[in-house]
Amino acid sequence: MDKMILTQDTVALDDASSTLIVIDQTKLPNTLVLLHLKTQKEIWEAIYSLKVRGAPAIGVAAAYGLYLAAKEIETESGSEFLSRLQAAAAYLNSSRPTAVNLSWALRRMLTVVETDCDTTNVSEIKKRLLAEARGIQKEDIEICRKIGEYGLRLLKPGDGIITHCNAGKLATSRYGTATAPMYLGQERGYKFHIFCDETRPLLQGARLTAFELMQAGLDVTLIGDGMAASVMRKGWASAVITGCDRVASNGDAANKIGTLPLAIAAKYFGIPFYICAPSSTIDMDTRSGADICIEERAAEELTTMWYEKPMAPPHVKAFNPAFDVTDASLITAIITEHGILRPPYREALSKIMNGC
Repeated sequence: MDKMILTQDTVALDDASSTLIVIDQTKLPNTLVLLHLKTQKEIWEAIYSLKVRGAPAIGVAAAYGLYLAAKEIETESGSEFLSRLQAAAAYLNSSRPTAVNLSWALRRMLTVVETDCDTTNVSEIKKRLLAEARGIQKEDIEICRKIGEYGLRLLKPGDGIITHCNAGKLATSRYGTATAPMYLGQERGYKFHIFCDETRPLLQGARLTAFELMQAGLDVTLIGDGMAASVMRKGWASAVITGCDRVASNGDAANKIGTLPLAIAAKYFGIPFYICAPSSTIDMDTRSGADICIEERAAEELTTMWYEKPMAPPHVKAFNPAFDVTDASLITAIITEHGILRPPYREALSKIMNGC
């Protein structure tokens, strides 16, 4: 597989065969498997089961998925077309409730139809939906690069950086969000030292982030989730950089479970904690982290999934939230494609979102 992962699109559309092609991230790092998804059920299952994951990537996948749903709708009635497409969007949106990019991308796609369904023929609307989906993917690439450029301003050559989960190329169309400064720094000879939390229970840091960064030639050290504070105490980390799945209007940020204790440790040791957030992850309708719906997943991810034999007592109760919320007071800055935001976040977020 070598460095093929760096050139393979995380999400791609084969329009001729009406197929969504995604990297099956549950098979990494051992095998590169490309899934060819044709039905809405297949796309829903791929998003839910984390075969395609990462807030920006599932937004792109959902946009292309809704376009494929549109291709299957055979009617000349604009209102009927819209109604059936809305049902398809609601179905796809139910796959992952916490990541706002999913609903954001689907809303963008539906807006294309809602604007013109009464005055434009259905075949033309389908062409516009394809253009919108492709536009969402193209924008994602440029947004991630801009985040990388702003993030790099906060770092210096030789820095040690802790990151959590996977906010890398595999979570986006290219560059990643939290990893974008790392990739750009690598191109410019910064020689960062990256510490990847393994990110239990699904090990996205170990399986995905460590893998893709090593393929790109970065210096990577894998650590258990509970080891980050020891790395900080030893003085090996100059910053913590993570992605996020939703930012509330007050700056609270939902990200993969385990992010909150990382932020608390960084605060204690006086290390800056940065969140990388495309504007598509900012939800100004959510007032605080308390209002973010946190997805809970199956107990088997904790008790049996990675082991030849169960590693927990039979029938033990398990609490397995996929995300936690980091309070705005713990976040040193939020890095967006529009710049670096500092507290107070409600005002800073309002300013950039009103300008978007």
